[in-house]
Amino acid sequence: MVGSGGREHALVQALARDPEVTSLVCAPGNAGTVELAEARALDATDPVAVVALATELGTDLVVIGPEAPLVAGVADALRDKGFAVFGPSAQAARIEGSKAYAKEVMLAAGVPTAAAMVFDDDNDCAAYLAGATPPYVVKADGLAAGKGVHVGLDLPTAVDFARDALRTLGGRVVVEAFLDGPELSLFALSDGTGVVPLIPAQDFKRAYDGDEGPNTGGMGAYTPLPWLPVDAVEDITARILQPVIDEMAARGTPFVGLLFAGLAMTSSGPSVIEFNCRFGDPETQAVLSLLETPLASVLHACATGRLGALPPLQWRAGSAVTVVVAAEGYPDGPVTGDEVVVGALPDGVSVQHAGTALVGGRVVSSGGRVLAVTAVAADLATARERAYQGVAAVTLRGAHSRSDVALRAVRGEVAVGG
Repeated sequence: MVGSGGREHALVQALARDPEVTSLVCAPGNAGTVELAEARALDATDPVAVVALATELGTDLVVIGPEAPLVAGVADALRDKGFAVFGPSAQAARIEGSKAYAKEVMLAAGVPTAAAMVFDDDNDCAAYLAGATPPYVVKADGLAAGKGVHVGLDLPTAVDFARDALRTLGGRVVVEAFLDGPELSLFALSDGTGVVPLIPAQDFKRAYDGDEGPNTGGMGAYTPLPWLPVDAVEDITARILQPVIDEMAARGTPFVGLLFAGLAMTSSGPSVIEFNCRFGDPETQAVLSLLETPLASVLHACATGRLGALPPLQWRAGSAVTVVVAAEGYPDGPVTGDEVVVGALPDGVSVQHAGTALVGGRVVSSGGRVLAVTAVAADLATARERAYQGVAAVTLRGAHSRSDVALRAVRGEVAVGG
């Protein structure tokens, strides 16, 4: 397992539950993964270092968690040496690494998505925005750790964001039409040919309650979605996921790994907001907590072109809610180095470490999103209640969480197309 965040801890927890897994290493890992997997120091974006470790271990499967190693070509280097890898090539990972490229793929595949324009000049971008209809949607073209998107009604703020993104986040920005309707995250496994969707989730990107404040990497998530039409996943798979997988294969860059579609359920149907090339955080924590099928065999089948031979995935009944515990100052300037203590947790509640490290035998914060607390229960309301009981068991100076994760869904206030 390559990576060190909450997504990787959730994957390690799921892999450790698989009886076929006899040995598990997480590189570099965090203070949570060390409880289940051997930790090895590693620069996850260094293909030579990752190949050397896989060779030393004689590993049967390498799972790459974050997007940066994928865009850096770590999966390519491993495949060149004969390793089974869950994660796309650098070329295929461009579907996340470049928003402009993703739009090109979607257009070729006939996938519904927002109309967009690409700019590399801030004056041209500002002039276009001045004539656009708010809300203004501006995205950095390259990787930005979940913080490269601005959505808002204020024109000067949108122009400033575009100018900053052009300077610091890759030299190009994409300006899109705003999509109405609730958002959802749908993960799909692919072996380069076929596609198997997981259960959909909804995440909470803004820092504060009521979707206020700056975008973050994600402050919470829940699954499944009681407001989603029963045929929605089948429809999205047929109209969006499979056509994109087909298009990537036709380009000679087959997508092997986890295709993550961020979607808006608009009044005219599902439309793609963005694609990512890996599991999302914190949706992974919620989704994998309900997966009953052993995970390692599924990921290995993707890596070896055998996804179509697997039986249907099995899911636990009930709901899962994940709430992120963030450090003081997150997302603008998170404070690190404070001790993190997790007390007694209610039944059905687990913790996934994200920004943590072991220092002198103590767990301390080392990033902005420090922990995720995930609760599983028979219904969404109970899962939500238990998740917040778990949050209350965490002691971290200056920590903050959103208090409204899954609240509108519990109240029945979420509707497709509105």
